[in-house]
Amino acid sequence: MGEDLLGYVIIFIVGLVSATLIRAILTRTTKQNRLPPRPPSLPIIGHLHLLGPLPHQALHKLSNRYGPYIHLSLGSIPCVVASSPEIAKEFLKTHETSFSNRPQRIAVDYLTSGSTDFIFGPSGPYWKFMKKLCMSELLGGRILNQFLPVRREEIERFLKLLLKKADACKAVDVGGELMRLTNNIVSRMIMSQRCSENDNEADEVRKVVKETAELTGKFNISDYIGFCRNMDLQRLGRRLKKVRENFQNMMDQIIEEHEEARKYEKRGGNNGVKDLLDILLDISEDESSEVRLTKQDIKAFILDIFAAGTDTSAVTTEWAMAELINHPNTMNKARQEIDTVIGKTRLVEESDIAGLPYLQAIVKETLRLHPTGPLIVRESSENCNINGYDIPKKTQLLVNVWAIGRDPNHWEDPLEFKPERFMEIGKNQMDVRGQHFEFLPFGSGRRGCPGTSLGLHIVQTSLAVMVQCFDWKVEEGDGTVDMEEGPGLTLPRANPIFCVPVARLRPFTSK
Repeated sequence: MGEDLLGYVIIFIVGLVSATLIRAILTRTTKQNRLPPRPPSLPIIGHLHLLGPLPHQALHKLSNRYGPYIHLSLGSIPCVVASSPEIAKEFLKTHETSFSNRPQRIAVDYLTSGSTDFIFGPSGPYWKFMKKLCMSELLGGRILNQFLPVRREEIERFLKLLLKKADACKAVDVGGELMRLTNNIVSRMIMSQRCSENDNEADEVRKVVKETAELTGKFNISDYIGFCRNMDLQRLGRRLKKVRENFQNMMDQIIEEHEEARKYEKRGGNNGVKDLLDILLDISEDESSEVRLTKQDIKAFILDIFAAGTDTSAVTTEWAMAELINHPNTMNKARQEIDTVIGKTRLVEESDIAGLPYLQAIVKETLRLHPTGPLIVRESSENCNINGYDIPKKTQLLVNVWAIGRDPNHWEDPLEFKPERFMEIGKNQMDVRGQHFEFLPFGSGRRGCPGTSLGLHIVQTSLAVMVQCFDWKVEEGDGTVDMEEGPGLTLPRANPIFCVPVARLRPFTSK
């Protein structure tokens, strides 16, 4: 909070000092008539002072006043904001090729040593190669099926821990344990080992993931005001340096261990199932590969997988549990569906999810209200005209997924948590992969999330077993949990949920 306050104090001072100097110049030179509506701005900082610590909420308020298609000046960066399905579709589908790039960010550039990662990297030959690799190899159906036993084992470990807590009548940090679960699943998929085998290492990995999501999600003043680019006004540099050093050291050690193991296998050792790091190292050694991956490319991609694959799944499941705790009738309805379809003698499996439509509706409703990517961020690669307005090259696009999910023109009672809406004809088949622009939890088009299937497997199954096996008692207060959002790339909760699990089903003996 201190960093955010300092940032906005700096913005105010810069704007106040410069206001009298260039307001007249900007007023004369800005062509307001060819741009979408915009609120009044300040010199130098433009509209940065209007964003606040939760930009998606601030942008929603602006769109309610100025319309679903607005133009902002974020410092020296022109920006358009889309807050309705119709406008989002224009950008993400009709003009997708013009908005396939991501804007450069100082934090991302630093953490990935030059934006060499997949999520934030520019659209080009390398990005296209990695996208194809994700869909065919790294996150495709074959790999997901290969690691199904890993996900099952980790969920069983997770449940055994909860059973111990239930037997001891001890509270659980729900989000913290879900982060441990997703972290271990992704860690075993990437490098065939669990982070929590070593508590210090596990804590370090989770800290790296959390810090990465927060730092890359912050609105950094230096990204938007040209003469501030080399100034660390919000004092983020030290945190960025520590995160990068810790991750680079960890990955150097892991890659070295993998390379030693690979040498042993080539000499006739045991040839086990390849993890994602093995696949990436194979490609880096393949001279005929379309793109030769460097060690830095591999490390940047793995940082993406850790950050996008662990934090998002854990946060979504935590939000779903918060909603279910606050809506006990919905929790009971979900449990009744599970008991009817699965029974009380075995755990829900991934293969059972297709037969649990109400559980799927709960996850969709959670993603509507609490999307882990509240803003889709793109950048125009050419001049274009959209809905009668001229959008120049290098204009930043913000699609407010959070606001679109609350659009009263497309959602009845949009602020209510009502999974039944996804059971209705017409919405029961609504795709989460961005085919319906009023519902964009994983983005849309070519730059949509390639890990959607993995994320859904983890979220739906972990939520199902938590509902199936336990009642949940909030430690303090009136038995409900607050729904306050925190800052960060993945829309985390502001406050953790501490609950005492009460066992209602024991599918195996707790050890």
